[in-house]
Amino acid sequence: MVSSVSLKELIRRFRRLGYLGPFSGGKHQFMIKGRKKIRIPNPHGTKDIHVSLLKEILRQAGVTEEEWNNT
Repeated sequence: MVSSVSLKELIRRFRRLGYLGPFSGGKHQFMIKGRKKIRIPNPHGTKDIHVSLLKEILRQAGVTEEEWNNT
């Protein structure tokens, strides 16, 4: 089961999954792994990234919930 995470935690876990970055670009930062590129949400105060947005980011990255929970 996926739960909300902080921006710092999101970046840390994607680095563990082999992504590089985050890099600056346009309106959002992004991370890359090979040909895959994911956008990092802009921080809004101290709020965590909501579960629905996190699931969408994971879907776009091709990361399963199981892989995410094991990082």
